[in-house]
Amino acid sequence: MTTTANTTRTTASAFGALIGAGVVATVAASAATMAVAAAGRTAGISLDVSGAPIPVAGFGVLTTAFSLVGVVLAALLSRFARRPRRAFVRTTVVLTVLSLVPDVIADADTATRALLISPTWSRPRS
Repeated sequence: MTTTANTTRTTASAFGALIGAGVVATVAASAATMAVAAAGRTAGISLDVSGAPIPVAGFGVLTTAFSLVGVVLAALLSRFARRPRRAFVRTTVVLTVLSLVPDVIADADTATRALLISPTWSRPRS
């Protein structure tokens, strides 16, 4: 019985560590993404897509939303996948590539498209 209790406790603490690290990474990624957007705007790169400006905070909001989706994905895979790390890496690589499609086809100039893509590569990796 002691082994079962310790295993449950270890699994619970690993799950808590995953969630904690995910939330910290989310905050860091959002700050980094907004910093890249603000630096781009300061450098004179337009944040207009289809004639409408994207606010710098919008970069952070979307980064937060999709990072939290990633944290939930990691939690689910850690619970249900046979090889959670491998499944997470493969899934996130595919999702990252798919997330670039709107940036590439956006109705914006080349510099703006490059700025939209650049935060994708500046996010902290876990």
